[in-house]
Amino acid sequence: MEETRHELTVVLGEEDRLDSYIASKLGLSRTRSQKLVASGCVLVDGRPAKKSELVVADSCVAVRVPAPVVVGIEAEDIPLEIIFQDEVLVVVNKPPGMVVHPGPGHHSGTMVNALMHHVRDLSGVGGRLRPGIVHRLDQDTSGLLVVAKNDAAHLALSDALRRRKVKRLYQTAVWGHISESPITIEAPIGRDPKDRKRMSVNEDGRPALTRVKLRERWERADLLDVALKTGRTHQIRVHLTHIGHPVVGDPVYGVGWERGMGGPTRSWAVKLSNRVPRQFLHAAELTFDHPLSGERLRFQAPLPADLAKAAAWARGDEG
Repeated sequence: MEETRHELTVVLGEEDRLDSYIASKLGLSRTRSQKLVASGCVLVDGRPAKKSELVVADSCVAVRVPAPVVVGIEAEDIPLEIIFQDEVLVVVNKPPGMVVHPGPGHHSGTMVNALMHHVRDLSGVGGRLRPGIVHRLDQDTSGLLVVAKNDAAHLALSDALRRRKVKRLYQTAVWGHISESPITIEAPIGRDPKDRKRMSVNEDGRPALTRVKLRERWERADLLDVALKTGRTHQIRVHLTHIGHPVVGDPVYGVGWERGMGGPTRSWAVKLSNRVPRQFLHAAELTFDHPLSGERLRFQAPLPADLAKAAAWARGDEG
């Protein structure tokens, strides 16, 4: 991607903060626009722009947008299932066990490292270590993710997420049987005050909304369709634990839950637990409007082999 230059003439009635004006005209994020101003890439009537200044009618705003550069991340030839790609976005079916982007303890082997190899025109939007990343999945959660290739797509997709215009449907297996279907869980989520590495439902948390629908009823567990309306950390796992039905195989919120069962169902639950190699959570469907064309796009990914095999046993399809 090459550096781009823009000449904008402010018309009557468009008075606004300069960074907001640039963001709206060029489809950039407010943060990116502020950085352009601060780095001297914006001129107003031929002079360097001032921070937080207002644009006025007949002003000429010249903007130089350097090509985004991803630094500090090595491309790695890691297998990655790309199910859709065009000039502005990529949709990936992330395998379980893969971290989305580099961070403490995970400097290589991430989805971003793989993307750097497979997607040659990936831009640096979204941050130095998470280029193009619009939303994330836990390391042990498999399924669909959308990645933006430029600022405009990143801004549009992030905004659609905030406005709840992106449909994210998960499949998960939980211990026990939900009492009704569908269920709406609306409870704030924040850091657990007793353990900062965990999340919990607490009054100081951020609003969170999850919708749950029964898909299959097994002997001592349910397979659910779960729709995320907000995107809090560990939201599905925390909300389902909150209503007494932790995710099967969850190493944080559901450890040992099956061992607390009594009677003949305990043996079945232990056998299921032994067949589930990770948390039973998969991002199965992703629907959103294309940021360029506006076309409604819908992608689906079936349960991966590890979870599909466990589900087949649970419903009695195999021994």
